[in-house]
Amino acid sequence: MSKGDPFRYTYAVVWVPMLTVLLIWTVFWIEVDFGVNFNDWGVYPRTLTGLRGIFASPFIHGSIEHLYNNTIPIAVLTSALFYFYRRIAWRVLLVGLLLSGLFTWIIARPSYHIGISGMIYVLASFIFFKGIFSRHMRLVAISLIVVFIYGSLIWYIFPIKDGISWEGHLGGFLSGLFLAFLLRSYAPEKRKYAWENEDYKEEDDPFLRHFDEEGNFIDDPDGVMQQERPSTRIIYHIKKNEEDPPTE
Repeated sequence: MSKGDPFRYTYAVVWVPMLTVLLIWTVFWIEVDFGVNFNDWGVYPRTLTGLRGIFASPFIHGSIEHLYNNTIPIAVLTSALFYFYRRIAWRVLLVGLLLSGLFTWIIARPSYHIGISGMIYVLASFIFFKGIFSRHMRLVAISLIVVFIYGSLIWYIFPIKDGISWEGHLGGFLSGLFLAFLLRSYAPEKRKYAWENEDYKEEDDPFLRHFDEEGNFIDDPDGVMQQERPSTRIIYHIKKNEEDPPTE
């Protein structure tokens, strides 16, 4: 582990998700405490002023329930993104934010679309598909964990419930899939055993040399024990204990 690894670990697992959660809760606290409403800073489709919502809407929430439901998923998925894909994490966040926001702006219903749930779909989609595309065991495992925890999110990319921006969810899902296909990231090389190499020969394997053709174990396959060794003479000196009784 290099000297920078502990810092990057803390940066990924703690600071990025913590600052994200702190920011969305601070915006909501300002709205409640000062009696202001930032909903008109959300994405409003096909208007110039609605474009500002692409970057502002993720930090605006309509209720404490809305905010609470988004807090844990964004913290967990942001942490996973920066830990497993830290080389491209910022690009995923920024480009995903832009693409999902533009998608919402183009196809959504005439209404203000707010909330960070679009980014949740970007991250869940990216982490899932990137792990599958990489075919690396550990990253595939992370993909399966994401499916296990957040698999039910897939239903909300369809218009099944009023008051939910399924357009933003769909935009986030498609953006994450696109980024998983487009962006390259480093994946640890799969470890190969000696017997997996093309030039592998059984007779060169030091372990297999301990067995004969019938599979019997041989203690000395190289004949080391059979080689002549210089003899060693051992002389024992026995000292009689004077206190011992005489023997008959």
